[in-house]
Amino acid sequence: MTVHTQGQAPARSRRRTHVPEPYDFRRPMTMAREHARVLEMAFETFARQWGNQLTARLRAMAQVTLDGLSLTSYDEYVRTLPGTTAMMLCTIEQTRQTAVVQVPVHTSMVWIDYLLGGPGTGDPREDRELTEIELTLLRGVMQAALGDLGYAFSALAPLDVTFRTVQYNPQFVQAVPASDAVLVATFQMRVGEREDLATVMFPAELLLGAVRQADGSNGRSSEDQRAHEAALADLEAAVEDVPVEVAVRFAPVVVRPRDVVGLAVGDVVPLSHPSSQPLDVVVDGVVLARAAAGNNGSRLACMVVTVEEKP
Repeated sequence: MTVHTQGQAPARSRRRTHVPEPYDFRRPMTMAREHARVLEMAFETFARQWGNQLTARLRAMAQVTLDGLSLTSYDEYVRTLPGTTAMMLCTIEQTRQTAVVQVPVHTSMVWIDYLLGGPGTGDPREDRELTEIELTLLRGVMQAALGDLGYAFSALAPLDVTFRTVQYNPQFVQAVPASDAVLVATFQMRVGEREDLATVMFPAELLLGAVRQADGSNGRSSEDQRAHEAALADLEAAVEDVPVEVAVRFAPVVVRPRDVVGLAVGDVVPLSHPSSQPLDVVVDGVVLARAAAGNNGSRLACMVVTVEEKP
């Protein structure tokens, strides 16, 4: 039984206006609207170039348009793909990361049919893998299209993508870690009378980092930026007072194990260090300066003669 106090109206249930979407609080993925628009324009340019490439190479009317751009995890992206599809793994030469171009297997068969002078009927067997000859033909078509990615993103960052291999079962392809954020561009493709969807996947930070660098932003709010600068200043001030061990080092000399084992009191170990050459002043294995040996009262000392840090 529900009891209502005087002056308190019973709560009214609100009608749901849309289906709720799942939200992962462990890894919220959002993209600034202006950044999304910049990337959409680049992918739209790529879509036009890709359509022109297909028209020229297949000798059939082809049109490619951008259908959408989303930021998601790689695991979620793979779940949206068919059980069997042509998943073309590509290498991003600048970072050696993996990008993915995915098209239905039958679509790739249609392209190959056009390339061989056929009517573009393809092969209705969706689970058939490409032969070596078919893979070579597909590689030629895709490498030309991937070259247009560099042109489309030239205003943001250099992007050289090369075709590597084809996989057919997305569930067994680990192009990037499952929880990593990826950008997925979905394209509507029309070649002849056939329409299909294709996707292009890039590691998110690769492209978003380029966009943020291009517009001079680093993804932080003004409050976060002030906190970041204060933390850097505190870190720099603290590091200046940290004690470190400084060593003075002669040039190394190579000896045999039997010489080391046979060392005894009174033995002389000749060094290869010339008497006129300064010693190395070293901190944690890094040479910071050169110094001449001497003494300061009753203690040995060295006087810095040059300062040069070696990586």
